[in-house]
Amino acid sequence: MSNAGETESGLTRRALATVERIGNKLPDPTLLFIALLLAVWVLSWLLAYVDWNVTDPRTGEPLQVINQLSGEAMVLFLSSMVKTFAHFHPIGVVLVAMLGIGVAEHTGFINSALRAMLGVTARWLLTPMIILVGIVSHTAADAGYVLVIPLGGVIFYAAGRHPLAGIAAAFAGVSGGFSANFIPSAIDPMLQGLSQSGAQILDPDITLNPLNNFFFTASSSLLIVAVGWLVTDKLVEPRLQGSSLDDNLQDLPTMDALDANERRGLQAALCSMLVAIALLVASAWPETSPWRGDGGGLTELGAPLMGSIVPLIFILFLLPGVVYGYTAGSINSARDIIAGMTKAMETMAYYLVIMFFIAQFIFAFAQSNLGILLAVKGAGALQAAGLPSAVTIIGIILLTGLLNLLIGSASAKWALLAPIFVPMLMELGISPDLTQAAYRIGDSTTNIITPLMPYFPLVVVYCQRYIRSAGIGTVTAMMLPYSVSFLAAWTLYLLAYWALGIPLGLQSSYSY
Repeated sequence: MSNAGETESGLTRRALATVERIGNKLPDPTLLFIALLLAVWVLSWLLAYVDWNVTDPRTGEPLQVINQLSGEAMVLFLSSMVKTFAHFHPIGVVLVAMLGIGVAEHTGFINSALRAMLGVTARWLLTPMIILVGIVSHTAADAGYVLVIPLGGVIFYAAGRHPLAGIAAAFAGVSGGFSANFIPSAIDPMLQGLSQSGAQILDPDITLNPLNNFFFTASSSLLIVAVGWLVTDKLVEPRLQGSSLDDNLQDLPTMDALDANERRGLQAALCSMLVAIALLVASAWPETSPWRGDGGGLTELGAPLMGSIVPLIFILFLLPGVVYGYTAGSINSARDIIAGMTKAMETMAYYLVIMFFIAQFIFAFAQSNLGILLAVKGAGALQAAGLPSAVTIIGIILLTGLLNLLIGSASAKWALLAPIFVPMLMELGISPDLTQAAYRIGDSTTNIITPLMPYFPLVVVYCQRYIRSAGIGTVTAMMLPYSVSFLAAWTLYLLAYWALGIPLGLQSSYSY
């Protein structure tokens, strides 16, 4: 049995090595997105003259591919180019957060805080802790991508483990387990609203609870932590041991004990952070707080608190970073603070270049209707198959996972698919709550293996901090075991959950 296990493990490692080798032979990610943009232009031109005989679920009109090489489309593309780049959501999220984090790194606050934390945390518990923190970070929108994932690498490096394994574990929790969370977030009412709109196509009187999947997604957190822990420690990290780190790593923490100045600075910094958090809680607590949304909630869709998460991260790292620097003596003037911000921005130069071309590709792809056509045709094929309910749910998960490789936004994708999937499955006796739960699995599990996901290149940049030769293939091969394991385990978990009749969430059901 052991020989068979070793052979299987060897085959897996060779397969992942092949994925990495082929992936890293792809052109630079920037050139890859330029090629994809050209492909969208050519495909939209070729397919614009075909009558697809399908209805656009957004408008009810016949669906047509829009030729992006037409004069009007090219004028729109060029006239929108600056706005498309400047308003591309991931850019602002990353840059604003990095200003504060850059100061906290430059002054030594993050270094000292991690060393203190590692002094009281068992080395073997680092993996589940990082994955769990990644899952909880969903509450703060996209903050996990700029905060948790790079810290995963730093924490593993400081503990004497491979830093890319820490990045992988954090990425798995933040993105692969995107639909698992103990804490409700703005994504719950957003998806529920789209599911309800889709259901009302068939039943105008139906209403869904915003937490209609909460019990399932909360319990799924334990599944994601357990599976992610196993994959990291038994497969990903052992494979990474053959990847040597660069020799000139700088500004990374070690396990050295804190000296007196560092301890004093850390204590003052943490006190300042606690005071800032206390002031935030005090200002948000009253029912009349301006942090609350129109419905009175702090975490509801459109609540100012949710819209301010990234600026709050900026402040909650800038403040203790500055306090630490002055108290520990690592900075002497405001010039040092600005130097920290400048240094952080210098590391983002490559990211800005690739984000420009990603933004243009996504704009052209959305304008062409190619993604919508693929979704509608896929859903139609699924419906025509006439499969049993359980197999249909698995089909929804797999189709969503495939579409997720091309359409990254969870809300945009569900806005497209809900009017198709929800009433289609209601006709088969499957509730909107169950359809939404299946969608959330497919939407999460393939996030971590698609270079088209806007934060994927950022993860490549994080890996290049330790291994300059790391590329798309490195990250894809590293994350593929998580993607496959999460997809299989989470799908089986939903089927078992359904078979046992455990409620998916508040006021939820399995049948319609």
